[in-house]
Amino acid sequence: MTALNTSVDALLADVPDLVPYARKATLLRPKAGRPAPADSHVGGPLLWPADEAWPVCEGPHQVEVREKLSDEDRETWQRIDRAMRDRRAGRPNAAYELTHEEADVQARIMDGAGALDLKRWERIRRVPVAAVPGVPLVAVLQLRAQDVPTIEWPAGTDLLQVLWCPREHSGLPGQSYYWGPAVQLRHRAADSVTTRAEPPQPVDAVDSYLPRPCVLDPVGVTDLPDGDEIPEELLARAEAWAESRGTEYHRGELSCREGWKAGGWPSWHLTDLVPLDCPACGARTRLLLTMDSGDDPDLRVGRFGELRVFTCPADPSHPIRLNIQ
Repeated sequence: MTALNTSVDALLADVPDLVPYARKATLLRPKAGRPAPADSHVGGPLLWPADEAWPVCEGPHQVEVREKLSDEDRETWQRIDRAMRDRRAGRPNAAYELTHEEADVQARIMDGAGALDLKRWERIRRVPVAAVPGVPLVAVLQLRAQDVPTIEWPAGTDLLQVLWCPREHSGLPGQSYYWGPAVQLRHRAADSVTTRAEPPQPVDAVDSYLPRPCVLDPVGVTDLPDGDEIPEELLARAEAWAESRGTEYHRGELSCREGWKAGGWPSWHLTDLVPLDCPACGARTRLLLTMDSGDDPDLRVGRFGELRVFTCPADPSHPIRLNIQ
């Protein structure tokens, strides 16, 4: 039994009103290694049938476009920058300030672009571009049911494969406020794969979306929800219990265990609670997977955050929901 489970079990014993909120989860704990195709792993070779086409993404993908500023606009921007510095002179703790007129001029120069490269003096904007014949998806995660019994498995399957398009996307169907890789799930029976396909090489991929191969060291835990998911009175009791024992009821301590995880609860540490409803039936979705930035897989999603995959509890064949925190 892990130390985390010991603490959570003690909390549930003393505050039994939390028991209905407890969920089973598997911490995947990836470590750099050389996984085999039949293993549970991150970034390794998938057990993919040779007679099944490798999936591709046709986008649209967000592509960076650069536009050179005219000499006149560059000089105007520099003049505004000097004016701001002059106004701040002698006030080291003061903020740089723009006049309304200067802000209007800068907005005109930017022309809707998201950033300005002050070394090359280029506007940078992201534009959606389709990819034909398509970008091969990248293998991110493979899980065997025997290693991860804490999530639901469709009848007749014991293998979950997670792939994503290693390019930027926004405005994906069924997703809101999402910017990142487009994710696909595959369930299959491992013993049905008799000949294995070799995946195509990534094409023009975002480097931070290419995981390093890792083996897993899974361990089962009991996970508790974010404070926004439970009544205020119950949260107060849980926090008081934790404080009396020199810990806290927050992400990574007693609730919302961090890192690569199957099942359990998501944290809402960057936003308030964002209920993610199934786009097909409107049911509240449930956390299936958490894929984290950094460590041995060396991925980076969002601002070094977690990419979470949610599925419909009423029908797992319904479209998934994606969220990055």
